[in-house]
Amino acid sequence: MIDRIPDRIPKSVLIGAVLLAPVFLAYLAYSQPGYFNSQVYLGGLVFLEFLFCAVWMYRQIFFPVVLMAFLFSGTGLPGDWTTARWVVLALGAMVGCSILAKDRRLSFGLFHGVALFAVTAALLSAAVSKYPGFALLKALSLLLLFVYAGTGVRLAVAGREQRFFAGLLTGCEILIVGLAVCYLLGREVMGNPNSLGAVTGVVGAPILLWGTMVAETPAVRLRRFALLTVCLYMVYYSHARASMGAAALSCGLLCIALRRYKLLGQGVLAITILVAGAAVLNPAAFSDKVSDVYSSVVYKNSDATRGFLASRETPWQSAQETIRNHVWFGTGFGTTDNGQDASERLNEFSTTPGVSAENGSSYLAIFAWVGMFGILPFFFLLVAILGKAVRTVLWMVQNRSPFHPAIPLALVMIAGLFHAGFEDWLFAPGYYVCVFFWSLAFILVDMAPQTPLPGIASSVRQPWLRHVLGEAVPGH
Repeated sequence: MIDRIPDRIPKSVLIGAVLLAPVFLAYLAYSQPGYFNSQVYLGGLVFLEFLFCAVWMYRQIFFPVVLMAFLFSGTGLPGDWTTARWVVLALGAMVGCSILAKDRRLSFGLFHGVALFAVTAALLSAAVSKYPGFALLKALSLLLLFVYAGTGVRLAVAGREQRFFAGLLTGCEILIVGLAVCYLLGREVMGNPNSLGAVTGVVGAPILLWGTMVAETPAVRLRRFALLTVCLYMVYYSHARASMGAAALSCGLLCIALRRYKLLGQGVLAITILVAGAAVLNPAAFSDKVSDVYSSVVYKNSDATRGFLASRETPWQSAQETIRNHVWFGTGFGTTDNGQDASERLNEFSTTPGVSAENGSSYLAIFAWVGMFGILPFFFLLVAILGKAVRTVLWMVQNRSPFHPAIPLALVMIAGLFHAGFEDWLFAPGYYVCVFFWSLAFILVDMAPQTPLPGIASSVRQPWLRHVLGEAVPGH
């Protein structure tokens, strides 16, 4: 069993550590009282204790700890989370590798090899960058993310799928409630509207909609539907068009694939009734609101005569110019080519700087970073993820069942790949949505149906799906 790290530590060592730790702390407090009067040292001690507990129950809680560390680093909460997140991620990667070295429970395939080649291409791109040190650090952060996703995240799911997906739904509910309370109190904790839209449109909306379909009781279904409504409102509140499109694509695809046309129609009807009611009750305010939405959402306050994507023309043209100037080798992973140190500029999406704000698309950004020679492994990596997602959608279409663990993962992948075409975060390891996306991607590779054909039991291997959230799986 690899559920807990202490299972591999001799009991005598644990007993000795428990007995000696208080004595050591008492001696330290007596001999060095200054350490216990400093908030920095006390905060560091508490953080280390928290990490020890997370490693103690590695499979159960370490993945949520990683997500919280990266989320807190982007929300401006007290504490040096910018540094702490990398400590947590590095520790997670090392512990995951050490567990697999002793217990070869997981297997690795072509997808993981392609991910390794992608990291290699990112590392080699540092040699051609104007800022090789910074490019190397960015590439190493991508390596840490892929190593942890390929080991620690997969260990968190293997053998405990029911708990993991129940926790995933609960985590999304808590996130939406927390965001709603913060924004209701006037605290925009996500920093900018694009980040709010990315979290709610790419992550929250598809997972909560799936949660309403697999809810075990009417009360749970009603609660999740209410939170889904709040989530979709926050997507609209962000005025982020890419997030609106991602939420519409993933949620619409889920309803259509499962033949839930009534649910889809009810949602459209509810929106129509709300809009019509607002127009009848206050025509003048409704007219002003329509004009505001038309200007700030549809055209992003740009010249309407230039078209729907006018606000994207400048960053896309800048990225294309960079690609033309460095078509073969790129500018270096995560670095700019504007004659300035990339570390002087703060990425709009990530707390680590880069060229993201200039490119306006994750796909243009990665091409600009690694060039023609380095783009192939990244291309095949994305194609593999898309293929797994499409296979899962075909399984839904042919089985007409939402009870497969790959379904919420595939929806997040589809929403994320769409959203990444308009915003640059897909290969920014310092951004929390990037960490969440790639973690679920590595899980999807393990859980995607082997064949989309109906009635084939091998397409759903997990026996816990018979009982997950209260219903049976077709084909068993």
